[in-house]
Amino acid sequence: MTTIDDDTLPQASARPKASLQADNGRLAAFGAFLRAGAVFILLTALVIGFTIAEPAFINIANLMSILQAVSVVAILGAGVTVTLAVGGFDLSIGAVAASSVMAASYAMIVWHLDAYVTVPLVLAFGALIGLVNAFLIVRLKVPDLLATLAMMFLLSGLQLIPTAGRSISAGLTLPDGSKATGAYDPAFLLIGRYSILGTLPVAVVLMAVVAVALFILTERTRIGRLLFATGGNEVATRLAGASTVRLKTLAYVISGTLAALGGIVIAARVGRGDVSSGGSLLMDSVAAALIGFAVLNLRRPNVLGTIAGAVFVGVLLNGLTMLNAPYYTQDFVKGAVLVGALALTYGLGRSNP
Repeated sequence: MTTIDDDTLPQASARPKASLQADNGRLAAFGAFLRAGAVFILLTALVIGFTIAEPAFINIANLMSILQAVSVVAILGAGVTVTLAVGGFDLSIGAVAASSVMAASYAMIVWHLDAYVTVPLVLAFGALIGLVNAFLIVRLKVPDLLATLAMMFLLSGLQLIPTAGRSISAGLTLPDGSKATGAYDPAFLLIGRYSILGTLPVAVVLMAVVAVALFILTERTRIGRLLFATGGNEVATRLAGASTVRLKTLAYVISGTLAALGGIVIAARVGRGDVSSGGSLLMDSVAAALIGFAVLNLRRPNVLGTIAGAVFVGVLLNGLTMLNAPYYTQDFVKGAVLVGALALTYGLGRSNP
């Protein structure tokens, strides 16, 4: 009769258990890698797929066109990201951009100002709107969504008053019956139309500068850490000696200034003050900022994630356009991408209980 040595039982059972733990660890690490790089993996898959379906997609000219198309959304999304970092939200960013288009056009066509005066003037306008938003939110304690929603409606109406609802172009008839005799400064138009060395659009350079500057500010400086601390726990940040009033004010001023910069790029690109120029900017910039939560599985606002989100949507829409997909499917596609990104970030990113 065979006997079993009891001393061997723990050793026999320990090996499968250790192997199972190792397998679980590898699966967890692989899952974390997929979540962290999901946006980049999907972006690579999109580029390969669209290139196979339409070889012209991978041309440098088309890729630069995509980046130029998403530059404004990325710049505005970066502003939204900063307000999200302090626990706020700026609904007025699209209206600020549209008003900046009108303001820049009015300054040159009606007031006959040149680019070197118009650009600082419009940027100051955006910063002022951000300051007013901050005053309503920080000093008067108006909830951020209500304050910026009110500002959105205010600006949407205000931009129509000086021209009686007309778009601004050379020869505009003003409400008093006079004719606007000014024109766009050629130096101003270079912002939206000129390409460095014939390849790299100025708008893309501006997007890169904004991304790097805000990345350094938010991720590599004490101010950036305090911005996120304010959004995480405002009371604790205040008790630690930081001025949450100044931090929130800074966030909304940055948001307003970047929205004005986006408006400048649009005005320089189209060469006209179009009253409908800011139609989808708010939703597109918010979508880019929220998709950015899934980049590297950070699950928080981050500027580089926002830029990646804007590029991801831009690549997707450009590829669908080249494949002759109906234009009315674009909003559905953007919504599907946003839902997928949020599900990936907040659903699959949770550890099992």
